[in-house]
Amino acid sequence: MPTRLSAEEVDQRLTRLPDWALAGASIVKTYSFKDYHRTMAFVNAVAWIAHQSNHHPDLEVGYNKCVVKYSTHDAGGITATDFECAARVEALGAKK
Repeated sequence: MPTRLSAEEVDQRLTRLPDWALAGASIVKTYSFKDYHRTMAFVNAVAWIAHQSNHHPDLEVGYNKCVVKYSTHDAGGITATDFECAARVEALGAKK
């Protein structure tokens, strides 16, 4: 079972992920896009990352935005895996 990070560890790791924030027991970021096509391309890329890592975020998808939320339910909070996956999403180069 994954180990939940302490509040201090979460705060420290958040400094390395631009515009990601703590929201309850999750880390979250909203990405904005020019149009629906770009939003869906991003969503599909995030889905590929989730499949490859076997770690799936909650996604809220709209016409020109996508909210990505990571937490590890088995650990009851945020783990290193959540940050690893969030960093992979950041590497997509999507602009907020």
